[in-house]
Amino acid sequence: TVATYTQRLQKLHHGQLGEVADDCMARVISGARLMDRLIDDLYTYSRVGRQGKAAPVNCAGVLAAVCANLKAAFDEAGAVVSSDSLPIVPGVETELLRLFQNLIGNAVKFRGDRPVQVHVGVRRQGDEWLFSVRDNGIGIAPQYWKRIFGIGERLHSKTKYPGTGFGLAISQKIVEHHRGRIWVESESGSGSTFHFTLAATSPP
Repeated sequence: TVATYTQRLQKLHHGQLGEVADDCMARVISGARLMDRLIDDLYTYSRVGRQGKAAPVNCAGVLAAVCANLKAAFDEAGAVVSSDSLPIVPGVETELLRLFQNLIGNAVKFRGDRPVQVHVGVRRQGDEWLFSVRDNGIGIAPQYWKRIFGIGERLHSKTKYPGTGFGLAISQKIVEHHRGRIWVESESGSGSTFHFTLAATSPP
């Protein structure tokens, strides 16, 4: 409502009240839109673990859905996504889709000057699967490896990399709801690899 009425004022009086008023209206609209996204992400975070019962989930199908959802972003960034042969795991499909989409979407968002390359790897490790999402983006300095999973944590300005800072916090909560772990290995300027574990149901 705040954004809508401010946009009406902006449309009716743009240029009539001076540059300061125009700038204030633009800031109100931008702030209201950010608040809307924050509320959506906070709601998503609160819903993790309450969106259905675990069932067999085909991770290859999840990855295909993510690639379809992010096609426009892939095309813009010239992104290429590859993967190992992905397993079927017990989980909540909507949550796992969001997990993969958050990690792959971040790889596209936090890209460098090179065409984006993302690889989703997996290997069996006892009674769980160890997944990895590796990219060739801007990387993360070691001192921030734990901080980035905090709620609302951002390492960059909103103007350079838009977002609310909830993506990795949601991802961590999803993995922990599936009784797994998630962590990152990275260096500034050298890409990142996000690792996470999910339970396995079939024999090795």
